[in-house]
Amino acid sequence: MNYVLEMINVTAGYENKPVIKNINLKISRGEKVVMMGPSGSGKSTLLKTAILLVKPWSGKIFLDGEELTSEKTDLRRARAKTGFVFQSYNLFPHMKVIDNITLPLRIVKGLNKSEALKKAFEVLKIVRLEEYAYKYPLQLSGGQQQRVAIARALAMDPVILFLDEPTSALDPEMKIEVLNTLRDIAKRDIAMLIVTHEIDFAKDIADRIVIIEDGVIIEEGEDVLTNPKTERVKKFLRNLGIYSSSKY
Repeated sequence: MNYVLEMINVTAGYENKPVIKNINLKISRGEKVVMMGPSGSGKSTLLKTAILLVKPWSGKIFLDGEELTSEKTDLRRARAKTGFVFQSYNLFPHMKVIDNITLPLRIVKGLNKSEALKKAFEVLKIVRLEEYAYKYPLQLSGGQQQRVAIARALAMDPVILFLDEPTSALDPEMKIEVLNTLRDIAKRDIAMLIVTHEIDFAKDIADRIVIIEDGVIIEEGEDVLTNPKTERVKKFLRNLGIYSSSKY
């Protein structure tokens, strides 16, 4: 099996407190995986650990067949195979949209100016924002800014796209814009690991659902949302309003 991401017995945390514990997670090329769990369960830490933004205490991580946890690995080069979309856009406010996208292409990918511009307009077309290329981020709505962040991640031609609750900071109308954009992207041959509580979206695009609590994966599978196996996941889904208690 050709995995784009493989985490083997990975434990990580902050100071002396473990946040994720003995995580084993494999994502195949093009697979869409949605991760859910209570607040503070370790979802964001898992995403960051996957590309060593948080350094694991133990275990091994492989990205596209290369061991990230090896000291011999050039992390900057390896991370260039990924795209990461945060909750809060992380755009440079003093730079126009086009420059926010072309900068990493030129610095990380080594593209020249014309190549970077061509690529930037390609991804802006995907997120339907070509006309905003020369606007500044603060001239855009929150949903538009997040779509620019998605375009910037796509511009790297990632083998896997990490998204950390990409709609959590948005109002309902803007949320729909972003979710529809992600639905379109999910049709492409890019693996995705998405932290979200958007149930309908998860049902639409996920090949697999992973439920995490207290830093441990407690259940995963294709039908977790419709046929949970563990009592803890049943309770979690009830709290989200997906099922009534009578169904159990």
